[in-house]
Amino acid sequence: MTTDNKNIVQGALTALVATGDVDALASLLSDDFVHHRPDATSKTKAEWLAAVGAALVPLGGMQVEIQHVLADGDHVVMHSKRRLPGAGPEIAVVDIWRLDEGLIAEAWEIIEPVTQAAANLTWWESADH
Repeated sequence: MTTDNKNIVQGALTALVATGDVDALASLLSDDFVHHRPDATSKTKAEWLAAVGAALVPLGGMQVEIQHVLADGDHVVMHSKRRLPGAGPEIAVVDIWRLDEGLIAEAWEIIEPVTQAAANLTWWESADH
């Protein structure tokens, strides 16, 4: 099951990036899919697919380099580096996916611009120290 879940997640990202086809991704999401954000907002399947579709236009040609894919039971964690074409900024992304009966049921995503990583390592320090 763990290997199958990894293959489903990798296949979803590969299909999306290679084709830009949100419909190919839609078939891999459960009807009650929820996408969670760090700011405590969430999106339904339809809302998230619409947001992904809207982002694909300005992100066309984005390069995705998968660094790690780890699976434990029904959860898959993917760490990737992504870059826009040309001299676009590089971002580090950690996605956590929960699968249920072969479909992606939930997703969490953390995105960090690589150039800001050092500043984020000292987030607990006050600005006036």
